[in-house]
Amino acid sequence: MSDFPFLSVLTVAPLVGALVVAFLPRSRPELAKQVALGWSLLVLVLSVVMWVTFEVGGDRFQFRESYTWIPNWGVSFTFATDGIALVMLMLIAVLVPLVILASWHDAESSKRSVPVYFALLLVLECTMIGVFAAADVFLFYVFFEVMLVPMYFLIGSYGGHQRQYAAVKFFLYSLVGGLFMLAAVIGLWVVGGKTFDWQALSQVDISTGTERWLFLGFFLAFAIKAPFFPFHTWLPDAGGAAPAGAAALLVGVLDKVGTFGILRYCLPLFPDAAKWFAPWALALGVIGIIYAALLAVGQNDLKRLVSYTSIAHFGFIGVGIFAFTTQAGTGAVLYMLNHGLATGLLFLVVGMLIARRGSALISDFGGAGKLVPILAGVLFFAGLASLALPGTAPFVSEFLVLIGTFTVNKPVAVIATLGIILAAAYVLWMVQRTTQGTLNPALTQIDGMKRDLNLREKFVVAPLIALIVLLGFYPKPVTDVINPAVQATMQDVGRTDPAPTSGGTVQEAAK
Repeated sequence: MSDFPFLSVLTVAPLVGALVVAFLPRSRPELAKQVALGWSLLVLVLSVVMWVTFEVGGDRFQFRESYTWIPNWGVSFTFATDGIALVMLMLIAVLVPLVILASWHDAESSKRSVPVYFALLLVLECTMIGVFAAADVFLFYVFFEVMLVPMYFLIGSYGGHQRQYAAVKFFLYSLVGGLFMLAAVIGLWVVGGKTFDWQALSQVDISTGTERWLFLGFFLAFAIKAPFFPFHTWLPDAGGAAPAGAAALLVGVLDKVGTFGILRYCLPLFPDAAKWFAPWALALGVIGIIYAALLAVGQNDLKRLVSYTSIAHFGFIGVGIFAFTTQAGTGAVLYMLNHGLATGLLFLVVGMLIARRGSALISDFGGAGKLVPILAGVLFFAGLASLALPGTAPFVSEFLVLIGTFTVNKPVAVIATLGIILAAAYVLWMVQRTTQGTLNPALTQIDGMKRDLNLREKFVVAPLIALIVLLGFYPKPVTDVINPAVQATMQDVGRTDPAPTSGGTVQEAAK
């Protein structure tokens, strides 16, 4: 099975499915949903087989494929995956079918084409898989840019209030970041011997000044995509306007392209520049943690609140990456996975609440748990996972990031820890104002608030809850896949971990 072209098949399959769904008659919405769900489940099955086939402790990059594309420019369709990319591919494969199930009636409520909506979700899956699987810098850039198109239409055509404004802002921010990266890609091609192959470029010796400029071009694009402070302002608007399912993919997966790009391109290709910029990156991460958490506390819109929580979480990921320790790096990658699960669940549950109430304003709720107790319970669980309660998967990630950072930079770790306290404030206050306390009499007059989770919605939330709990107690199967790739990245940067204390390494404690 290791010779099977997993990555090219996984990339192309959703695109083929999207074409099939898009050409289905608009009068057959149920068929479009069923075909889209079936196609996404096929991708999930293939991804599980690839996960099982992946050799932990084997070559750093596996399932490598390369097909000539533009020989005069040295461009090829080259795919390969390491442990970092593999966990992100699995996250995509898990989330997309659940998003399709959760979005079963979203397109109908917008009174737009149902087949087009689900086709856009499959096109988005294709581009997300491609961006994580690419091992050619130009191919990565192409997927990085094309990924904007389906999300732009999902927000602009199927979103809620101010959807056009949010879609244009999202597109422009990402496009500007892409222009910075395009300049850096061209520069890298020139100094790298006119090739875009990642492995060849990782061996190129670049002068100090040039390396710093190239690093900055890539980093700005990834900082906007993530987003890191102060490039974050597009996310609350886009997350607040997007349909709940699209928002779950936007915050759960698309934003991870930024942090993944830093790990895959900025650190290995420009190691000296990465070390030179690290103090600035750590400062941005810490500011983002505190600043976004404070803004989240003051939000009255549920989806904007969740968006701000994600900006704070990306601060933790940034700190973990630029601490340059294996523990913090492993925690950062694990955080990328666990944040996708926890925030994906939170966005989907918030979407279910909003669909029932017909409003995203927290002030329009109050005591909703008395009417929809199961939904309120899932919201509470998702909130606890988001604030990294021990026993949930995000806790393991946050623990590794903070303790791995503390060993090399105590002030950054201590300040970042304040974000945990603020997370408890904004999550628990959100839960208290929406589902707890005195019942808002207006809710009893709304038919939607009289319906708790149905069977379809239970199928959406149950796998995410199970994964969050499982990885909260037993993250070893994932950390075993991540660790070798993170260690190799730290070696590329030329950093080694501090000597372990008598209590053993953090990785041993995590296992």
